[in-house]
Amino acid sequence: MTLLPSRHPGRAAWMLFQADGTPLPTPRRLPPPLQPVIRDLVLAGAGGIMPRRATVTGIAVPVGLALPALLTRREGEHPSVTGWRPALRLAVACVAQQRVYPALTADGQGCWRIGPVTEALRTAVTEAAARMAPEGHCLLAGQSPLRVLAPEHALWPLLDAVADAMVRTPSAAPLLGPGPFTSTPAPEPEPTPELWAWADAIEDAADPCPAPRLTLRIKEPDTGEQTPTVQAVLHLAADDQDEPVSASSIWDGQHTHPALTPAVLPGVRRALRRGARLFPPLGDLAAQERPRRLTLSAEELALLHDHAAAPLAGVGFAVHWPPALLGALTATAVIGTHDGADEFTPGSGFLALNRLVDCRWHISLDGDPLTEDEMTALADAAWPLIRMRGRWLLIDPDTARRARHRDLAPLPSLDALAAALSGTLTLDGETLDVRAAGTLATLVDALRQAPDDPRPVPPPTGLNATLRHYQQRALTWLAHTLGLGFGALLADDMGLGKTLTTIALHLHRAETAGAAAGPTLVVCPASLITNWQREIARFAPDTAVVRYHGTTRTLDTDALDHTTVVITTYGTLRRDPAVAATQWGLVVADEAQHIKNPASATAKALRDVPALARLAVTGTPVENTLTELWAILDWTNSGLFGTRAAFRARYGTVEKDPDAPAAAGLARLIAPFMLRRRKTDAGIAPELPGKIHHHRVVALTDEQTGLYEAIVRDTMHKITTSSGIERRGLVLKLLQALRQICNAPTLYLKEPLDDAEPAGLARRSGKLAALDDLAATLADRGEAALVFTGYVQMGRILEHHLRARGRSVRFLHGGTPPARRQHLVDAFQHDPDPAPVFILSVKAAGTGLTLTRAEHVIHYDRPWNPAVEDQATDRAHRIGQHRTVQVHHLITEGTVEDHINELLARKRALTDAVLTSGEGALTELDDSELAALVTLGTR
Repeated sequence: MTLLPSRHPGRAAWMLFQADGTPLPTPRRLPPPLQPVIRDLVLAGAGGIMPRRATVTGIAVPVGLALPALLTRREGEHPSVTGWRPALRLAVACVAQQRVYPALTADGQGCWRIGPVTEALRTAVTEAAARMAPEGHCLLAGQSPLRVLAPEHALWPLLDAVADAMVRTPSAAPLLGPGPFTSTPAPEPEPTPELWAWADAIEDAADPCPAPRLTLRIKEPDTGEQTPTVQAVLHLAADDQDEPVSASSIWDGQHTHPALTPAVLPGVRRALRRGARLFPPLGDLAAQERPRRLTLSAEELALLHDHAAAPLAGVGFAVHWPPALLGALTATAVIGTHDGADEFTPGSGFLALNRLVDCRWHISLDGDPLTEDEMTALADAAWPLIRMRGRWLLIDPDTARRARHRDLAPLPSLDALAAALSGTLTLDGETLDVRAAGTLATLVDALRQAPDDPRPVPPPTGLNATLRHYQQRALTWLAHTLGLGFGALLADDMGLGKTLTTIALHLHRAETAGAAAGPTLVVCPASLITNWQREIARFAPDTAVVRYHGTTRTLDTDALDHTTVVITTYGTLRRDPAVAATQWGLVVADEAQHIKNPASATAKALRDVPALARLAVTGTPVENTLTELWAILDWTNSGLFGTRAAFRARYGTVEKDPDAPAAAGLARLIAPFMLRRRKTDAGIAPELPGKIHHHRVVALTDEQTGLYEAIVRDTMHKITTSSGIERRGLVLKLLQALRQICNAPTLYLKEPLDDAEPAGLARRSGKLAALDDLAATLADRGEAALVFTGYVQMGRILEHHLRARGRSVRFLHGGTPPARRQHLVDAFQHDPDPAPVFILSVKAAGTGLTLTRAEHVIHYDRPWNPAVEDQATDRAHRIGQHRTVQVHHLITEGTVEDHINELLARKRALTDAVLTSGEGALTELDDSELAALVTLGTR
């Protein structure tokens, strides 16, 4: 006797047969449910003999009908009958204990099953299976090779059959009413999705065995088919670490993983039913007696790929695609034509702004562009699957649409160039990959090879200097970029010789282009006019220099030629229309951060100056936001980088995340127009000394502590009850007051210096006392120092204090006249005192000065901007300095200075990605964050 399982447990039956295959004797009286059957069986012999296959004739008896007889032992019964009895008794015991639950079969019929399935029940099933004879579970499980289900897998259908037979009794229907769980099993209407969800939830609770991970492996279509179908094979895996195996191998007993057995079938069906809500064809797979594979039409395959695969992955159902079918077709926007049309005119000294550039889609297969005929075939394909180049390909809707509508709207030449350089183009909110073609591709290649041009520009004959290798490379890059008709940004670190390189560029243009080069205009801060004049006289002694500044300035435009350099200031540029009325060959904006605000009068005045070529020079291309970088680059190449709003929208994420995807596109876009080198770069100025940073943390005095805590207490109360611009103003006021208190009470209280006594000042300020100690040490060693402060009044206090100590002191600030500034610099550089001290205002003296006499830089109050601080330090740490520069940071313990010091390390990382944050960002802190920043206390 063996069990004939059914898709519905209520239809399971016992098959009674003779082991030798002879027909059973016909009983005189057989109940109506009994019927003869013919079945292929695999009969296992004794003693390890291999199974043999036999076709036998038997009688099928419903499980419920035979149950009373089988529970009683009879003399002379076959071992197969005896072997089933422990399982029958186990099933009856489960029903008696009410361990049953309502469920749905694979085809949606109501049934009863044994559950929940506990470890104790699993153990009992295993023990009962061990007592079964081979004839009791000899149904064929696989055709090749011959396989028989393990006995425990044959027992589970019996348990469900007994549950359904005993619960679905004749008395159930009158008592509970006719229905799928009370009446005799019969075809029922298709269950609703709600009923499936209800049944699956019950099964999940009754079956603690989790469903394995499901994967649908898509097979490649047969290349010989005209209207292809695709096979999707179900694979299972115990967990994410295991390689999926085919479901067929599990149902057929060919796989031996302990967690992958036919017992997982109910959980697999449930998972497939859930997946069918996202991809309906999975319902057909769930309805299979043992889910193995699906045959998908081309439309169903497209539905799976375009709409269902991602949601299925979200619920843990993976779809594996063959590489040959998927991912081979790619669409790229191609900008430019191959017909020889000159959208751009390299070398003409300007960019053709009045041209439109063709833009169209081009499709590639595995990176190899399709021909026009192939793209037409792709556009005309009637199926989501198309046969091309000897293989079937899945076409996604976007690719098909792009093949049908290949022409895109033409682009203005500057937009086309920007897209070609960045490699992306945004159309209707979608970011597309692009490549250049025709003369545009030639121009892009020329721009990208400029820094590594194999034909270096020889040093001009009129240059009275030997260029270092990186300066020679910069000259070649500038000559190449400006020669193509573009402007450039030279953004080397301070001290790497940007001024010398710019002078060499002027001489190169004058010597190679002659009169066509035109005169050069240098616009710089007032403090650098003398420096530019002296540097030109030093490195290009034959160059005519016109200093256009001051009340006696004159500009004879008739006398200007390609050998002339005119130097003026940003202030003069704003006030004097004569500069903008002259046609210049080259305009140089030195310390170009002065035009970082494009709405400022300075930036507007500079934009009005006509020039064949523009060069921006700065060591700090960005001080606060990327908008500042845009402002400088947009001046050098107007319109190339789009509007400020568009630039900000596209690349603004780079400020917060230097590794954002937009960062790579930004780097590709600006690389041809900005040359940025740092002292730390390999091979750059190897003779420059290193910098050693010292953080000297000092305690506040009692007076400072009292003032500090009082201002925090009073102002924080006001801040917590304010909002908007009023709150931001209070925050800035608080920060400034705290910094002044940390510096010296005298600064905060605005006390006169006339009667101030040095010892008294040091007693009242911990930081000033620390400076006293440091200055004494430096005097003993005979070493000069620069002292930077952000407050002019603090500089006066330091000057008064150090002079009273007998130090040789000078002080340079924003109010110092230009002539006096150069005198102070020269006096410090040649001071006979072995340890002079030069006090400088960061704002007025943080750029443009060479003070290599100093080997110590003291930041009395640190700028809260790493780039500004580095520029100030570089007054000493630059070419010409042959000693290690010691950088000292004076920080008051537990104060806002101490807390900000922690933030500066992170800001420096952003500075390297062309980003720093200004003090204004601190106004956006919430009350608790601000309180943590300013409250006095240790870290």
